[in-house]
Amino acid sequence: MEVLFQGILNVSAQSFIMIGVGIVLIMLAVKKNYEPMLLLPIGFGAILVNLPFSAVWEFEGEIGVLQVFYNAGILTEIFPVLIFVAVGAMIDFSVLLKNPKMLFLGAAAQFGIFATVVVVVMLSGVLPLEIDLKSAAAIGILGTADGPTSIFVAARFAPHLLGPITVAAYSYMALVPIIQPPIIKALTTKQERLMRMDASDKKVSKTALIMFPIVVTIIAGLLVPVAVPLVGLLMFGNLIRESGVLERLSKTAQNELANLVTLLLGITIGATMYYYYFLRLSTLVVLGLGLVAFSFDTAGGVIFVKILNIFSKNKINPMIGAAGISAFPMSARLVQKMASEEDPTNFILMPAVSANVAGQVASAIAGGMVLAIVPWLL
Repeated sequence: MEVLFQGILNVSAQSFIMIGVGIVLIMLAVKKNYEPMLLLPIGFGAILVNLPFSAVWEFEGEIGVLQVFYNAGILTEIFPVLIFVAVGAMIDFSVLLKNPKMLFLGAAAQFGIFATVVVVVMLSGVLPLEIDLKSAAAIGILGTADGPTSIFVAARFAPHLLGPITVAAYSYMALVPIIQPPIIKALTTKQERLMRMDASDKKVSKTALIMFPIVVTIIAGLLVPVAVPLVGLLMFGNLIRESGVLERLSKTAQNELANLVTLLLGITIGATMYYYYFLRLSTLVVLGLGLVAFSFDTAGGVIFVKILNIFSKNKINPMIGAAGISAFPMSARLVQKMASEEDPTNFILMPAVSANVAGQVASAIAGGMVLAIVPWLL
């Protein structure tokens, strides 16, 4: 009988706290609709793993089902790259090909990654805990607001921070409408926010849509080979979409594959939130520095557009620079909403979507660059 009640006999305050955290994540998903596809399974995974003697992770020397998922899907990086296949199948790059200069906005919005790494290194003696360069880089990737890339880098550089990094990544994606507007307004004038942009009427050929993922993969692979798993699988998913001969596979990638992998990824990440590893000062530091990285990325995109406008005849609404992060399509929609609030007749959604799509590509490449540069520095 003691075996039956050992959970009750060994429950701790820390377990209750983490179970409470799991419930909060579930409530945010259900009540607030904050990234429900991930926060709900993450929250439930946190509850499962923090039940005393829960067999989902390990029991009597045998690994549990969620540890099997972790070993097979996270440590091998299969889950994140499969998510990229699904994301690639969902993205229409024609809006970017109509405005190719938006690629620069996507690149500029990755400024927060490297700025955060520099800040962490400079504050290494001030922060209340030690964070090495690899951990700083994994935290800096949070600035992309790209969950799969954050997971991919954290799994390699800082697996002990995987839980808080993942929660932070998807939380900040959900909080785009709260975090970005104050930063955008602080860096722009009303006149800049009222700036109009002409919608491009260019037509993108089918050949261009097919060649784009191929060319991007080759260029990224030659320049940053370690980025190929991220960029290559993202572009593979897009090639399936644009080829026109794999419609069933494209729909499967967008629906069944995305849903299944997201479900397994979420509950597995939740299972890494065991109180012994999660209830630490480092978790709060990760969340705080992740917010700094996200803010830097937003600011970097806006400031880059303002500088670009000094030398360009065709001005870009600076708010569009904030859409260069990888939070697709939330950031693009936010920029359009802010433009509409200033002038209900101002329609800048398509340029914002172009920058947002560019951010998807740039974040994957940036993740690869971090993976390549940090070991070299060490």
